[in-house]
Amino acid sequence: MFDPRSIPADQSTIDALRSRGLDYRQVDPADDAALQSWAQAETRGFHHARPEPAELRRELRVAKQRSLRGVYDPTAHDAGVPVATVDGWPSGLSVPGGRSVDAWAVSAVTVSPTHRRRGIARALLEAQLRYASEAGAALAMLTLTEATIYGRYGFGPAASAATIKVDRRRVSWIGPDAPGRVQFVEPADLIAKAPAIARRAVSRTPGEIDRWPGLLERHLGLVDPDSAASRALRVARYDDRSGQAQGFVAFTVGREPNLPGIVEADVFVAATDEAERALWRFLVEMDFVTEIRSRLRSVDEPLGWLLEDPRAVSMHDVVDHLWLRVLDPVVALSAREYGASGTLTLEVGDALGHAAGSYVLDASGDGRAEVRRTDDPGVDERRTDERRADEGADAAAAGSRSGRRSRGKATHGLRLDVRELGSIYLGGVRPSVLARAGRIEELSPGSLALADRLFAAPRTPHLSIWF
Repeated sequence: MFDPRSIPADQSTIDALRSRGLDYRQVDPADDAALQSWAQAETRGFHHARPEPAELRRELRVAKQRSLRGVYDPTAHDAGVPVATVDGWPSGLSVPGGRSVDAWAVSAVTVSPTHRRRGIARALLEAQLRYASEAGAALAMLTLTEATIYGRYGFGPAASAATIKVDRRRVSWIGPDAPGRVQFVEPADLIAKAPAIARRAVSRTPGEIDRWPGLLERHLGLVDPDSAASRALRVARYDDRSGQAQGFVAFTVGREPNLPGIVEADVFVAATDEAERALWRFLVEMDFVTEIRSRLRSVDEPLGWLLEDPRAVSMHDVVDHLWLRVLDPVVALSAREYGASGTLTLEVGDALGHAAGSYVLDASGDGRAEVRRTDDPGVDERRTDERRADEGADAAAAGSRSGRRSRGKATHGLRLDVRELGSIYLGGVRPSVLARAGRIEELSPGSLALADRLFAAPRTPHLSIWF
């Protein structure tokens, strides 16, 4: 597996920040004091309380596996605490068709309010994109708190999330009965099975990313099991008819003495639709509660269709949650499946140069696509030779390409910026919607209709965690 710590600090970023009297460097994973100072700055940047000792120890364990970068001011009161932070690591991103593409997760982007307007954020983000390219990532990705910053670096919103609230007093279940069972389990007993369940859940939903070591332990309250928050956590698991664990939910119930409570269920992991329905029923039929809340849920939540009164379910705080930045259109577009067959040219603009170019996407009826760059004759010639060799081998073996379309000149095309390419990539935003907003240009009649069909995904993209 690629080690992000093996990438040396970007020299152009070092030079740019040095000219401003600042020092940009990678945090030594063997230096616990430096790691704690970095964590202190990152926590402060997001206005979080200082971590408790157990949580700090967990953060340091995770940090030792990451490539933490910091910007330091030698003239600051405490020169050992960075004035800006960023973290990045390789991670799989689930895409339509149950596949995964190599991506680069960007996280922990903070700049101290004492050091604004010095070009620090730009230096950090552009360096991360270079690291991602060096690592061979097809995309960069992040979750964010400020929606006006990252478009200038080529990121576009690709998957939304919402808070789901359920009025328990209006609940009457009309969905199917689950053939398996839901049962309470202790977090310490679940943790052995949780990673496998989470991997299956991630693979079935475009927009989910690989879970890193330590994340599930935090979600299940195992980092500091004796804390008040951990002791308040309850965990239920769904096992299917054969006894295989297919999902789990971790929740708390907040309540005043002698009054009904409110269920908070932000950790909801389901590897099958059956498990999802069973866990929802378990939550919404709970006695002595008035409301169930679950954050970072899909904007295409099926719960309302499982209740006699769909108005018992309401959606709040809908936000653009996952943002994507395409770096290698050929690899990224080849990784996912498509909802129709057809050939489409994409003329991609990219101010930073990573993805700029013209690309032809040729999708077959089985959902797979071949993508080639057309504005680089050398690249196109090599890919054409490779494709012809593959086609000849396949035809000789089984004639398996009989259903593929002719590789004639594409007649449909779009012109768009890399930001819009990131937004339509997972199928969460239709190209025609962005065209109505003036963000995509149709180069020939029928191109938008074809693009809508191609990029449609059978499951709405969704990311259920922050990173």
